[in-house]
Amino acid sequence: MKYKRILLKLSGESLQGGQNYGLSPEVLQSYAEQIKAAAATGVQIGIVIGGGNIFRGMTGAKRGFDRVKGDQMGMLATIINSLALQSALEDNGVRAKVLTSIRMEPIGEYFSKARAIEYLEAGYVVIIGGGTSNPYFTTDSASALRGIEIEADVLLKGTRVDGVYTADPEKDPAAVKFPEITFEEVFDRRLKVMDLTAFTLCRENGLEIVVFDMDTPGNLGRVLAGEAIGTLVKMQNE
Repeated sequence: MKYKRILLKLSGESLQGGQNYGLSPEVLQSYAEQIKAAAATGVQIGIVIGGGNIFRGMTGAKRGFDRVKGDQMGMLATIINSLALQSALEDNGVRAKVLTSIRMEPIGEYFSKARAIEYLEAGYVVIIGGGTSNPYFTTDSASALRGIEIEADVLLKGTRVDGVYTADPEKDPAAVKFPEITFEEVFDRRLKVMDLTAFTLCRENGLEIVVFDMDTPGNLGRVLAGEAIGTLVKMQNE
């Protein structure tokens, strides 16, 4: 395997599948099967999931919610998703722990770097819910932060898009995909890989990013095996 320890960022919206809201059992099962296969190779897996399938703080703020309370509602949505994925993994025979950035035992243990690494090294999939626990930060930022904290080799951003393009491929049919690109070039071209806070955290701490399509079964295993799917965002000096 190319990596020993990964941080996998999953989209909350992807968990709703073809629905407009909530959780799709089919998507959860597909993700659980891919993660089970990856864990069976010995790679250590930390996971951060968004909450957009249930509640998104920014959207709530536009509807009149206080931004801080909206973001806190979004944090709770990520914990619901984390529990759903833990349940799906355990149904597939995978040992998984939910750690939360907000104290809420017995729903999950309170996150610490030491506890997360201890579980990873013991063979658990570690799902970290609750975002950064602070408002005004996205789950992209949470995934960058947790990836750095657990000393992951790479941040894998599993989305519905199969990489980074010159433009939005859903709007521009002439958009071209990058097999790899440097952090600097992403900045220069103003491409949207993650929000800027998350992206800067990764760049400053040398955490490379692979953007790939998680919704195609088997893709997680292909990325881990070193296949050139998706887009690698890498440091300049390589």
